Amino acid sequence: MRGAIWLVLLFAAATVAALALGENDALVSFFYGNHRVDLSLNLFLIGALIATLALTFVVKAIDSLITLPTRAKAWRALKRERAAQAALREAMAEHFAGRFNRAHKAAQRALAIQASTDELAGDRELRILATLVAARSLHRLQDRTRRDQLLRQALKAVRRAAPQQAVDEGARLLGAEWALDDGDAPKARSLLSELAPGVARRTQALRLKLRAARLSRQPTEALATARLLAKHQGFSADAAQGLLRSLALQMLDAAHDGDQLRRAWASLDEAGRRDAYVVARAARRATEMGHPADARAWLRLPWSGLRELSAEQRVQIALALAPSCEGIGTEWLQATEAAQQAFGNEAAVQAAAGEVFAARGLWGKARGPLQLAAADRGLQAAARRRAWRTLARLAREEGDEPRALQCEQAAAAID
Repeated sequence: MRGAIWLVLLFAAATVAALALGENDALVSFFYGNHRVDLSLNLFLIGALIATLALTFVVKAIDSLITLPTRAKAWRALKRERAAQAALREAMAEHFAGRFNRAHKAAQRALAIQASTDELAGDRELRILATLVAARSLHRLQDRTRRDQLLRQALKAVRRAAPQQAVDEGARLLGAEWALDDGDAPKARSLLSELAPGVARRTQALRLKLRAARLSRQPTEALATARLLAKHQGFSADAAQGLLRSLALQMLDAAHDGDQLRRAWASLDEAGRRDAYVVARAARRATEMGHPADARAWLRLPWSGLRELSAEQRVQIALALAPSCEGIGTEWLQATEAAQQAFGNEAAVQAAAGEVFAARGLWGKARGPLQLAAADRGLQAAARRRAWRTLARLAREEGDEPRALQCEQAAAAID
């Protein structure tokens, strides 16, 4: 198609030239002293065109000759830049292929080429990338000394530059990840604190922050970070639920007194306060610290909604309620009677119901569920012992000391 267009243009030019110059009788005269030279206008125009083209060619040739050293220098710099880029690509390919020694050598070759080329001295991105690839290869090789040297070089180059770029952020994230792999949580937290606010909210940064918080045993911060990750879909739904539950349990276990436990409970979100396992752990901790009223306050809602819980969740709630019944009010009786009737075959629920009735002095109602719980070998040993001891107390209230002794012996026989 292009050839046809040029052919048409050539014919058009020939036609115009024939029409314009075919019958041109004009002359061009040149005078020099006593001499005169006459040329046809056509010959003059052709000569002028040829002279112009020749002059243009000569000027370009002279310019090329003058700029030859500059262009040669630029060509050599381009060649070395391509060599450095090729070495960097080779390093990355070798690293991903698991050949870390080769990757380190290729990255060092890229750095050496850049160091020996003045034109590449300002390419900070190339230098940092090559340094990070070399450092990451050394990290895989467990060469922490040389890895840390390269990382310090990369971070030094990063801190001298502004604004941050992706390669700068990558240097800090990699440094934090390596610090966590080494178990150095303070160093990781320091590097993460240098990230811009937008970068710190990225999934990878939040993952590293979560690891750092867990490594430094700060469950409150870890729980807040895990919530952000779950919100940004950094985990699957099941994994997020399991992680949030685990962190909430750690935070509750870290409380050393009632005030700390209440603050920990208050810091939980609505989902955490509805989690039966978390509620049960909080209630048990409160009871152990001598605050059964707090335990009952947290257990009230799940105990009233046992039908909405799974069997394992009902066991957790019931086992947490049983030891916290001292001083329980009459407002618990209706929900307890409903639970006893609805889950007559679940020993844990029967044990909790019996403890509630016994705490209110309803010995007649308490005996049946307590005997069922005490006889169920599938129930937790501590709950069975508590049921036998409550039955012993009931027998003493009725003046039946032999029966009380039998109950105490049965409680002591449980391993």
